[in-house]
Parts: sequence; C-alpha cells; structure tokens
Amino acid sequence: MRGRPRRVLRLRRGLDKKSLGHVSRVAPLAAGSLPGSPTLVNVPLSLRLVLGSLLVLAGVALLAVAVLGARGRLRRNAWVGVRTATTLRSEHAFAVGNAAAAVPAGAAGVVALAGGAALLAGPGGALGWVVLAVALVGMLGLAGVAGMVGNRAASAVALPPPGPVCSGSCAGCDLVAGCRDATTSLPAGSERG
Repeated sequence: MRGRPRRVLRLRRGLDKKSLGHVSRVAPLAAGSLPGSPTLVNVPLSLRLVLGSLLVLAGVALLAVAVLGARGRLRRNAWVGVRTATTLRSEHAFAVGNAAAAVPAGAAGVVALAGGAALLAGPGGALGWVVLAVALVGMLGLAGVAGMVGNRAASAVALPPPGPVCSGSCAGCDLVAGCRDATTSLPAGSERG
C-alpha cells in the first residue's frame, strides 16, 4: 500500500511541472491579462471628459426642448422638437406633438445630464463604461419614445383647411375673382363676368 500513494504523488508532481507554462493560456483571468489584449478596465481621462461633456450638453438641450414644448413656446423650426411629417402639418399639430413629448424628452434630458455628470466625476474601471452605456441607451431610448408619443398626439389633430390655390399674382379682373374665397363678397362696383 505504501508504494501506491508515492506513485500517485510522483505522477501529480510531473503533471504540475509540465502544465506550469500552460496556465496563462488556459486561464488568462487568473493569471492576469495578456499583453496587447483589449480590456475594458479603464476609461481614458480624455474620453471621459469629452463624452461626459457631450452628455451634459445633450441633457441640457433635451431639457430646454421639453420645457419649451410643455409650455407651447416651441415654434416649428428646422432644428429642434419632434419633427415628423405629422407634426409638421401645421403649427397646432407641432405644438400638440411637442407638448405630449415633453415628459419623455425631459426624462431623456435628466438621464443624459446625470450620466454625463457621473462620467465627469470619474468612476474608475469598468464602472465608467457601464455609466456611459446606461446613459446613452437611456437617453436615446427615451428620446425615441418622446418622438413616438409626439407623433401619435399630432396625428389626432385635424388637418388644417386648404388655403386658396392662387398665389395672389393675378393681374386680370376675371382672374382675381378666381383667387378670392367664394364666401367673401365682391367690392362695391365690381361685377363678375
């Protein structure tokens, strides 16, 4: 019986000696990262400052649009607000759509502002990447929800009545009568003809 345990011990020692160089290839997490391998351990300071500042600016912009939209002070424009074909049909549809989208747009602004401030405060390690991912996904997701809510609210607004077809550049008397609305009366002394 004594011979058998020694033999097992010799066999185990031999395997341990042969597998010593193999440990870092099989279990790199236990042995540390390999040189040249990409890791998500640290967010560089310059990247943290740039992305944090952009998130703060986006948050402030979204909050401003949300406040203006909720108050009805956001007019149709080429840059900000819920800009879909439905909301751009009329001033009223644009105002209704942006008023309905104010709450999710404000929430997107708060998420971006908080994420940017947290990123600028400097969470170290992988936490910085998590904060960045959560802030970006939250901001973009809530902004998309704001667009959908605004578009749906604007689609409930009735279409504006069509305006006159004439551009107002008519020169002849008969053509001017065609540009006028049928409900308006003719000026005194004029006749249709």
